[in-house]
Amino acid sequence: MKYLKKIIPFVVSIYFVILFCYAAISKILDFEKFQNQISASPLLNGFSQFLPYTIIIVESFIAGLLCYRKTRTIGLIGSFILMLIFTGYIALLIRTSKNLPCSCGRILEKMSWHQHLYFNIGCVILSLIALGLNLKYSRPAE
Repeated sequence: MKYLKKIIPFVVSIYFVILFCYAAISKILDFEKFQNQISASPLLNGFSQFLPYTIIIVESFIAGLLCYRKTRTIGLIGSFILMLIFTGYIALLIRTSKNLPCSCGRILEKMSWHQHLYFNIGCVILSLIALGLNLKYSRPAE
């Protein structure tokens, strides 16, 4: 059982590496569209000059942190915070706006806003579980 508790943070880290790399690459490949979608958001249009670059860099950086055991905890904290921010943004959009384009990446943009919210809530919970297990079981024995 203890082995499973150690492997879960690793598997979740791989999941987030794939998710963040996929999202970042999708945004880079169609950067102009991504930038336009952020500009179209009433909540983000004031930040459309630097936010697209920032999101891509942060997603890539967190993915890199998750690749190494020594930085995995920081990467899981970053994953939790980033997914919490994305989830809050989507929840706010659902409450305040209609018919906005999704700037998340090819597969994710096919989801409805409510599906996307549930997906993100699941990612927040997953990152929190992995972080808790990583903090508890991934420390070297003294």
